Amino acid sequence: MPLRQPRYSKEEFARRGDEIYDFQVRPQVEAGNDGKIVAIDIETGGWEMDTDEINASKRLETRYPDAQIWFVRVGSRYVRRFGAGRIHKTK
Repeated sequence: MPLRQPRYSKEEFARRGDEIYDFQVRPQVEAGNDGKIVAIDIETGGWEMDTDEINASKRLETRYPDAQIWFVRVGSRYVRRFGAGRIHKTK
């Protein structure tokens, strides 16, 4: 299988993905799906949702084999977070 190359800059990729999520997908998935992953094809607007990225992207790629995939976690600004999270100060 040939390696899929991005066709957009990082900024354009993110802009398209966020725009599709905010205006087309979010209204359909927001209630009761916190924490689930949405995989969005930024060219077609097609999307799939699952508890993990792999399953969502596999189903999306079945429908759109050449998908340019943007991931969003429902109810969060981040798909993943690194680090300790909140810093607790002690006196």
